[in-house]
Amino acid sequence: MSVIRPEPLTAAAFAPFGDVLEPSGDFRLINNGLCRRHHDRAKLDFGADGRAGISIFDAEPRAMPYVFDLIERHPDGSQAFLPMTQHPFLVIVAPDPQAEPRAFLTNGAQGINLHRGTWHGVLTPLHAPGLFAVIDRIGPTPNLEEYRYTQPWMVVAP
Repeated sequence: MSVIRPEPLTAAAFAPFGDVLEPSGDFRLINNGLCRRHHDRAKLDFGADGRAGISIFDAEPRAMPYVFDLIERHPDGSQAFLPMTQHPFLVIVAPDPQAEPRAFLTNGAQGINLHRGTWHGVLTPLHAPGLFAVIDRIGPTPNLEEYRYTQPWMVVAP
């Protein structure tokens, strides 16, 4: 079994796969100066026949070492995960099924937006509750492709 060590989730490292959603960088003050708006943080992409939908996911927490053999992608739209608690979660991505996957560990105050077609692991919270608001494509065509590795991968604690 091949082993992966997660790296911290940073905008630069994650850029080939999607956007990091966090309150950093430029902002403008709104609400009478009591709120910082970090504007337009992700490229949401729902394709020609899709629309944005917001769902709530309630995922079972996992523990490290974490073993996986399944990745998936959504060819017709982006997919954003916004944690509804302040706990780190694991993000697994790969350029394609033949490439070595990468694992990222959020800091507990970050969400992600996966670009359309990005191969990724399943939602992997590390603490309960695993509540996430998910913004993704709702549409009439299938939007899920899965790939199973012949040998599993293991993500170990950093």
